[in-house]
Amino acid sequence: MSSKFKLIIVDLGNVLITFNHWIAANKFLRFSKSSLSDIYNLFFDSQLLHTFEEGHIKGEEFFLAVKQEIELQLDYDKFLPIWNEIFYLTSENIELFQLVRTLKAKYKVIVLSNINQLHFDYLKQNFRIFDPFDAVILSYEVGFRKPDPHIYKHALNLFSVHPEESFYIDDRLDLIEQAQQLSIPGVQFKSSQALKSKLEEIGILEPERKQPALRS
Repeated sequence: MSSKFKLIIVDLGNVLITFNHWIAANKFLRFSKSSLSDIYNLFFDSQLLHTFEEGHIKGEEFFLAVKQEIELQLDYDKFLPIWNEIFYLTSENIELFQLVRTLKAKYKVIVLSNINQLHFDYLKQNFRIFDPFDAVILSYEVGFRKPDPHIYKHALNLFSVHPEESFYIDDRLDLIEQAQQLSIPGVQFKSSQALKSKLEEIGILEPERKQPALRS
């Protein structure tokens, strides 16, 4: 089966590796006068985080801003492990990683992630999840976060492919929909098995051949 696709774009968080900001928020709560929800919101979807993920501030600048925002009574060296140790691998992550290895034999495969430098440095040091990829596009390096169209176009331009020749996998439906506005097809990641079925359906993966039943 031939395929029109040339480039597979894979999200990082909750696709290749799972994360949970509540882990950090609960630990920071012991050293802060702010509420748990305020701490969580600062880490998950605040303008400060967006600025950090776009590479406009460095790790220590982010820390100082966090320290002031939530009155955090911690030094930088104690802040770092709590901030970073929110990631873990699940069986779904591992299955997706193996699927990437299969796709790599036929397509260019890249990571496209909204991430800050502290988290990326930690992941690179502690998890070998980036090894199979042809490129890793990070928001803090390119200066744009998804759903900004520029970061999707950057991925396409890197390998000189047309939008319809790429396929995008992300756990967030809103980011998939933004990519579709640029004519980049994609699917929301819910499970490795569901993803595999979708990739078979559209011709990216060869359907698995079922073994014939043995006759008695």
